[in-house]
Amino acid sequence: MTHSLVTGGAGFIGSHLVDALVARGDRVSVLDNLSSGSLDFLAGSRDAIEFHRLDLLDNGFDAMLDGIDVVWHLSANPEVRIGITEPEKMFRQNVDATRRVIEAMARCGVRDLVFTSTSTVYGEASVVPTPEEYKPLAPISAYGQSKLEAEQLIERFCAMESGRSISFRFANCVGPRSNHGVTFDFFHKLRADSGALEILGDGKQFKSYFHVADCIAGMLAVSPAEACPNGGFAAINVGSEDGIDVVTVADAVCEALGLADVEYNFTGGIDGGRGWKGDVKRMLLAVEKLKGFGWTPEFGSRAAICDTAQWLDENY
Repeated sequence: MTHSLVTGGAGFIGSHLVDALVARGDRVSVLDNLSSGSLDFLAGSRDAIEFHRLDLLDNGFDAMLDGIDVVWHLSANPEVRIGITEPEKMFRQNVDATRRVIEAMARCGVRDLVFTSTSTVYGEASVVPTPEEYKPLAPISAYGQSKLEAEQLIERFCAMESGRSISFRFANCVGPRSNHGVTFDFFHKLRADSGALEILGDGKQFKSYFHVADCIAGMLAVSPAEACPNGGFAAINVGSEDGIDVVTVADAVCEALGLADVEYNFTGGIDGGRGWKGDVKRMLLAVEKLKGFGWTPEFGSRAAICDTAQWLDENY
C-alpha cells in the first residue's frame, strides 16, 4: 500500500486529491493549517485519513514522513493578487515552505515528490498553446515567480538527493469546493447585485479553465517514477484544450445562475486591459505531454465554469 502525504490537503484541489487517493487504496496523511482550506472539504474521507493541523513554516514534521512513499506538496497561498500587496508573505508561504518540505524529505530519505505549480511561470509566452519546453521562463507576477523559485529548489533537490519529482503546471482550475478565482468572485458579486457585474480589465483576457475532476485525473495519470524513471525533475502542463475570454466566463456564470440582462461594467484595467498588475492577458497550455500518459480532459473551459457556478449556487 502506498503511503501518501498531502500538504494543503484540506484545500480546494488538495481535498479532491485526498478523496481520490483514498479511493484508490492509498494510506493518506494530510497536513494543513486550515488558513484557506476546510475540514468540511474532507468530510467524505475524514475517517480514512490521518489529519494534522500544522503550518509548515512554524513546525517540524520529520516524524510525519516516517514510512511515506510520496509527498504531494499542494500547500501554498493561492491568491495571485496578494503578491502585489504582500509579496513577502507570498514568498514565505510558497518558497520557504517548499524549502522546508524538501529539506525534511532529504533528512528522512523520501525520494518522490509531486508539486503543484502554475501556468504563470511562463509569463507572457510568445508561443500559445505553451509547451513545457518553452523558454525563457519569465513570470510577471510575484505568484508566478514564487512558484518558479519553488520549482528550482525541487529540481536541485532531485539532482542532489536522487529525487524524482513532477511539477504540474496548472491553468485555472475550477469546480466544486472552489473558493477563489474569477468564477467565485463573479458569483459573489452577482449574489450582491444580480443586475450588474463589475469585470476587472477590459474583458478580453483569454485563458484556459479546467475542471478539478480533470485536474485530479491528470495528477494520477503519471507518477514520479514513470515521469522520471532515472530520477530527476519533470514539468507537466495540465489544463483544458481551449480557452475563453472573461466576458464568456461572465456569460457562463450568469447562464448557470439563470440571470439575464446583467449589465457588465469594465474597470478598463491597466497596461493593455489587464485585471491587475501581473495579470497574464493570454494563456493556453499545450497538454500533449500529459495526454501521452493516457489522460484526456472531459470538460472544456465554458463547461467547467458552468459546473462551478452551479455548485456555488447550490452550496452558498
